[in-house]
This record gives sequence, C-alpha cells and structure tokens, in this order.
Amino acid sequence: MSIDDAIAAAPYGRADRITPRVRRVLAKNPSAFTYLGTGTYIVGNDTVAVIDPGPDEDDHLAAILFATEGETVSHILVTHTHRDHSPLAVRLQQATGAQIAGCAELVLEDDGPRSDAAFDATYSPDRVLSDGESVSGPDWTLTAVHTPGHTSNHLCFALDEEQALFSGDHIMGWSTSVVSPPDGDMTAYLSSLKKLQQREETIYYPTHGDPVENPQKLVRGYLVHRRQRETQILKLLADGPREIPGMVAAMYAMVSKALHPAAGRSVLAHLIDLERRNLVERGEGAEWRLVA
Repeated sequence: MSIDDAIAAAPYGRADRITPRVRRVLAKNPSAFTYLGTGTYIVGNDTVAVIDPGPDEDDHLAAILFATEGETVSHILVTHTHRDHSPLAVRLQQATGAQIAGCAELVLEDDGPRSDAAFDATYSPDRVLSDGESVSGPDWTLTAVHTPGHTSNHLCFALDEEQALFSGDHIMGWSTSVVSPPDGDMTAYLSSLKKLQQREETIYYPTHGDPVENPQKLVRGYLVHRRQRETQILKLLADGPREIPGMVAAMYAMVSKALHPAAGRSVLAHLIDLERRNLVERGEGAEWRLVA
C-alpha cells in the first residue's frame, strides 16, 4: 500500500481499542516525519490518562473528548515537547481539568534544518516525572522511563499491568528516530536503547506507527543500524577529511535529496558521539577527519 493510500484509509478521529485498557485516536497530521499522524493513547476505563495529546487541532480535540465522554480524564502525559506531541495539552486540560504531567519543559532553537516538529513553547506541566515515578488510576499504573536521545527531555511510559511501553519517538513503528543536535544526542540515544534492552515489556506503542510486537528484536535492529552508520562514517573518513554534505551524498545516495539536510543532522550526531570517544576530530573549516 502506498503512503497516499495508507493516509486515505487511516482511521482519523476514531478511537480504536487496542486492549481492554488501551485506545488510540489518530490525529490527521501526516508528514514525512509523523507517518500517518500522531497517535494519542487513552489508557484505562472510567478514569483515564491521555498520552501525547498531539497537535493543537480542533478536530483532534473533539475526537479525544468524544472518546472519553462520560469518563474522567485524570492525567495528560507527555513524552516530549515537539509540536506534534504536546500542544493540545493546554486545551485538553481546560476541557477536562486533568493534571499535565510527564517530561520537563524544553524550548530550543537548533542551529540547522529541522528534521521534525519544532519545540512547543506552550507546554507547562503541573508535575515533572523523574525516571521511575508513576501516576495511576483504578485499573492502570504508568511509570516514567527516562530515555534521552531524540530529545534531552524524552520519556517513555510503562503500563505496568500489561508489560507494555508507550515509546513516544524513541522507538517508532515505521522508521528510526530522528537524532538532531544540539538537543538530540546520539550518545544518550544509544544508551537509552541499551536501557530498554534491560526491560521486560513485550509490546511497544509508539506515537507514530503501528504497535511493535517484538520490541527486543527491533531495539537490537536499531542498535545494529546505528553501528552500521558509524562504520560508514569511519570508512569515508579513512580516505581523508570530509564535510558532512559529502558524507550524506555517499551514505544516503538512495534517499531523496530533499531529505539530505535532515540526514546531515543524523550524521552530525554520530560525529559528535565519535568525537567524544576520540575517534574523529574537527579539521579545517567544516571538515571532519579521523584522529591520527
């Protein structure tokens, strides 16, 4: 199925029940970086939590309120503050009186082309959750898992009753995560992937894409993918100093050139990680080279 066909068939504005405790409402904000759109999750029955309320769109707010009609929304949880995840929290709180909780505030203008949504300046949580802290309702407990890398404030949320993890953008169901400096950090991202390897969840619910039913296999695949990119960079630099655009042209030759500026952010993230490990260094001008 083509992406256009998938968008045409997507269940926008409808609450799809995934498990007895979990429903998902899909926002109509498809893009090259959100896939079919933001998947907002409703956890629990009667008293519920809403995870990643999504973009500030009237139709999406109406869909969430319709899906939770007759219920109490006690918590609005946010994985991170990109504008496809958190802005609707303000109006959803006004409509429901729920507590906004989750990641810390973060507003940042980075120094390169954006490869995903910009940061949300309206986000103001009532409670910031540290790693291991939980919120709960009558039939659910959601525990924060600090997973920096995609952003420094990124959290996942573990649903203790179902061995499930709401993985935000750290693990997506259709693509690898964007890691864009200065806030996106490859060293932290790889460490967060390894952290998830030590956990026991059997299914992930990403904000973008389908549920991940074999998460440990996917996490291993993500780590292999990043090691392969790292190896590509080191092999290119073995032939002499290079600038990032030249590395991108070689590494992403089969990818649309329109996406090359975004790919350059990922290459930069890898280079910074390799620099910390004393494997590469910045050369003349914009060049990078191997450490002698």
